[in-house]
Amino acid sequence: MGKVHIVINNRGYDVACDDGQESEVNELAQDLARRVEMLTQSVGQIGDARLLLMAALLIADELATAKKELAKVTEEGDPAGEAMLAESLEELANRVEAIAVRIEAA
Repeated sequence: MGKVHIVINNRGYDVACDDGQESEVNELAQDLARRVEMLTQSVGQIGDARLLLMAALLIADELATAKKELAKVTEEGDPAGEAMLAESLEELANRVEAIAVRIEAA
């Protein structure tokens, strides 16, 4: 089991992680530390718990936005969705042709 020492808001934390994940955990911790530092500059020292909560909410907001964008891209570029659209268009074209035949016959 790996272990990483991180510093956020001038406080040290020892974090356990899977072996080989130390570098990734360290990078994530540095990103979190930057966010907490930016919040500290904006709102001041309001306590570690509140700063970490605010940073977590900012990250959750970014994640939710990314998920929405991914879903939109997936829907737009989904081959199955495109096949369904093509099938719907073909069905619509057949219905229009059937209506045109009935109009000509009338």
